[in-house]
Amino acid sequence: MKIEFKKVPQTTKELVVEFNSVKIEGTFCKISPSLVKVEAVLKGTTEIDCCRCGITEIKEVDEELNLLLSDGIYKGNEEEYLVIEVENSLIDFDEIINSELNSIKSDYHICKECIKYGDNFEKEF
Repeated sequence: MKIEFKKVPQTTKELVVEFNSVKIEGTFCKISPSLVKVEAVLKGTTEIDCCRCGITEIKEVDEELNLLLSDGIYKGNEEEYLVIEVENSLIDFDEIINSELNSIKSDYHICKECIKYGDNFEKEF
């Protein structure tokens, strides 16, 4: 789902967007002429690869998202929210979901089989 920055209302609106097998549910609203606040939960499943053996597993995703979407370069210092700078004044929620999923996939994951071996595996130094 895409929405132009100028069309985001100042009153809180419900947000439900599904991308692949994951959806984002919550609320969003404009809090200043150049900032949109999104408070939502990312839920669903995604495939992740084991860092040791490369096998693919399904991971349940259930993460709270507190985002500030900035129309252009953000010049504040908000620590409670993750800030995403939006290009061309167009908010693309599918792209935001995909970015969050890629962040999850880039973490260090070990499959159930490799966990059984503990530290009993070859290490490269």
